[in-house]
Amino acid sequence: MKKVLLALVAAFLMAAMAAAKQECTTIQSGQLLSSTGETLATGYDVFGYNYQAHMFNGRYCDYDRVLGGDYCDVKLMMKWNDAWLSNKDCDGDNLLDRHYGFAGYIGSGAWLTNHEYEEYAEGCYYDYFVKIVAAPSDAYLDTGVWYAADGTRIGAEIWGAFAITQENYYDSCDPEAGYEMHERFPGLGNW
Repeated sequence: MKKVLLALVAAFLMAAMAAAKQECTTIQSGQLLSSTGETLATGYDVFGYNYQAHMFNGRYCDYDRVLGGDYCDVKLMMKWNDAWLSNKDCDGDNLLDRHYGFAGYIGSGAWLTNHEYEEYAEGCYYDYFVKIVAAPSDAYLDTGVWYAADGTRIGAEIWGAFAITQENYYDSCDPEAGYEMHERFPGLGNW
């Protein structure tokens, strides 16, 4: 009887593990599409995205996957985690997954960093860096600021479910701007 019970338990566990191990489509398959319909490949594309590495390194004007436009002299580097934008498709829509396993970004642990800089005159440049995180599932929003359940300030609201947790700004030719840092909640993915 014990052997039969153990065999049934083992069969149930193996079936559950097989169901939990869902097949995902990767960029290497050549089947995944960008948000604008182009087939994705590994490495950097013409816009500056390297989806496999969770990075963008290019001109600010190209971040929207349209070459050219305003702010083409501004350099932009972005980095993100799987919860922000995965490098695979597990839900079968042929697009990279966002906040996979969650109804939305809240509680997903998603984060993004943006680092932009530009030389705008001879010897003058500015440098701006920002960390953005998805609010935790038990956070609350009060007058444009996200707070953790214990009342700790997470950061200023941006794009609904997200909070700015850090900003750094430096302008070499503007003594009024100087250096500003607003550390609201250290680190990324603390939730």
